[in-house]
Amino acid sequence: MGSFLLRRLFSSLLVIFGVVTLVFFVIRAVPGDPVASILGEQALEVDKQAFRDCLHLDDSLFTQYTLFWKDVGNGTLGRLCDDRGLTVRDKLVSNLPATGELALASLLVAILLAFPLGIFAALRPYSWVDNSSAVIALLGISIPNFWLGPMLLILFSITLQALPNPGGGVAGMSALILPAITLGSGMSAKLTRMIRSSMLEVLNLDYVRTAKAKGLSRYKVVIKHAFRNAMVPVITVMGLQFGAILTGAIIVEKVFARPGLGTLLLDGIEQRNYMIVQGAVIFIATSYVIVNFVTDIIYGLVDPRIRFD
Repeated sequence: MGSFLLRRLFSSLLVIFGVVTLVFFVIRAVPGDPVASILGEQALEVDKQAFRDCLHLDDSLFTQYTLFWKDVGNGTLGRLCDDRGLTVRDKLVSNLPATGELALASLLVAILLAFPLGIFAALRPYSWVDNSSAVIALLGISIPNFWLGPMLLILFSITLQALPNPGGGVAGMSALILPAITLGSGMSAKLTRMIRSSMLEVLNLDYVRTAKAKGLSRYKVVIKHAFRNAMVPVITVMGLQFGAILTGAIIVEKVFARPGLGTLLLDGIEQRNYMIVQGAVIFIATSYVIVNFVTDIIYGLVDPRIRFD
């Protein structure tokens, strides 16, 4: 297990290095002047030059790349070159709680929808329960976030007025319900079909039939014997879906006018703010790699065979 984790850690560091390098060069290949985008065309030339010097845009690309890695190494991810002296890390930290709150709420919605539907569909294959879960999963996969979000707003915020309007500045759990449903529905659709197929495969194995023959209750057979072993591929999908939650949050936060990393990233792209875009993409990529690394550790906890191999 130790050697396996070391190999995974090394490959994860290589992925992060590749992402950091790719982001640096791609964002600088986009045509346009970031100074004019951030300060505006009417800014004084002396202010533009000072801002350009702060971003080291007049230096060679190799020098900029070296300074960029220095900012990554010290954890600041670069200075924003404003009067407040903030770093990119400060901006990410201030926006992280809102995105983390949305991601956890969306994951909770996905789990609450997918696990019961997937398990009951596997226990009653080709029944009305299975067919209904298939239809719900198909709708969840087919409907994009940028359409579902406005439709939920029109229904619950404008027509029924049951939930607050995003423009009203209301915070709390009530303002989190619609964004969480919008983001979690797509993930629950994929999880439902994965849980169903994995449970169907496990329920037909010999040790499950042996447990039934020994007279164990249906609850123990399904939950204790079948469900745990069926969780390994499901954990894989959940780990991969975490990246989808972070990228999906970019759209959902904009639709529901929520603060967070997605809104910060989109604003940075509109302004061509190198530092903000680099920092946000690096954070999202690093979070995705870390979650997949933790997923590998959970494999060993759920299935001892993986740990022994």
